[in-house]
This record gives sequence, structure tokens and C-alpha cells, in this order.
Amino acid sequence: MAEQKTAPPNNDLPEQHSQTESTLPQNDTHIPPPAVLHPRLVLDTSLFVNPDAQHQFGENVDKAIDRFLKIARENNIEIYMPLSVFRELSNFTSSEALISFRRDAIVRAPDLYNLQVPAAIFHTFIGELRNRINKGLRIAEEAIHKEPTADNLRRLRQEYREALRSGMVDSVEDLDVVLLAKEIGGAVLSADEGIANMAEALGMEVLSATYFIHRYGEEVNRE
Repeated sequence: MAEQKTAPPNNDLPEQHSQTESTLPQNDTHIPPPAVLHPRLVLDTSLFVNPDAQHQFGENVDKAIDRFLKIARENNIEIYMPLSVFRELSNFTSSEALISFRRDAIVRAPDLYNLQVPAAIFHTFIGELRNRINKGLRIAEEAIHKEPTADNLRRLRQEYREALRSGMVDSVEDLDVVLLAKEIGGAVLSADEGIANMAEALGMEVLSATYFIHRYGEEVNRE
């Protein structure tokens, strides 16, 4: 029976892994760093009409708007304002300031039909509203037994306003600020305590006028 001979290994053949490695592309390209996101701020009218907040920017509404826009441009800040708030702002400033603001800002309403908000927020809101209404009724009942003097009426209005409106969202304009900020994933810039409370409950960043100036506005000189 003939003996079968085993062919010697062919050492001239390239190894498979070497061929594979030689065909793999070499990743020598430089990966750029991630793009820096521009801050997105949603504004409320109180930023320009609240005396304490306005003082951070200028001596009147027009000058406050002008300086704010300069700071925003210097820092590449995206400015948003709900349409309802822009209409409200138009009652406090000139048409020239409004045109300048509209040129730099995005003015639109929040998407009320597709935006989702946790039910817990409204559950808490209704509970607080009920407590405030009851407190307002007690204030009114106590006022009945007092003389209807000018001082008593003034005190009644102040106490009633604080009981029902202080520290809570009490208008469509206020709610639009919070909803638009949630929709775009932005922060809220406002001097309104009610807006700040609801925005913080939704996990959004809230900036005051003072903080905004210290963070962004130190390099922009007052004119």
C-alpha cells in the first residue's frame, strides 16, 4: 500500500490576520469636539417692568431692552418670548424697542396641543388654588365688619391680592412662559415668583436678572 505524503506547509502564504489588518482603514482623522450649545432663555415681561429687575439693565424699559439685547448678542444667547407676553410688553415700551426685540428674539406661542406636562403639577396647582380661595374668602369676611374707609379698602385689596396671586402662576401669559421653556428645553429668565416656582417644579433652570448680569453682562458696558 502506497504511503500518503503530507504536503509541507506553505510558509509563503500570508497569514489571514495580517491580510485583514492591512485592509482595515486607519482612523487617523481628528474627531472635532462637540459643538457648544447656545443658552436658550424664555423671557417674561417682569424682566423689564419690575423695578428691581429693570434697574439691572437700564433706567427705563426701552434702555433695559436695548442693553439686554446687547448682552444676548455678545454671548450668543437664543431669546424666546411667548406671543402673549410680547403683546403684554407692547403696553410698556416703544414701537422702536419692540422692533429691535423682535429682530433678535423668537416670538411664538407654545405648542399647546402636543406639549405634555406631568399631571402632578396641575394636581398641586389646584390644591393650592383651593386653599388660596378659602383664605381670600376669610379676608373678605373680616373686611365686612370694618368701616369702608380708604385705608381699609386699600388694605383689603393688598391682602386679597397676596392671598390669591402672590407666588403662583395667575395668568395665561405666565403659563405660556413656563410651557414654552419646557417645550424648547430652555431656562426661564423672569422676576415673577409664580413663574419661577412652577418652572422649578418642572425641573427647569430659573435665572434672576441679577444672576444674569453677573453671569453674562459684566463685559458689556452701560451706555
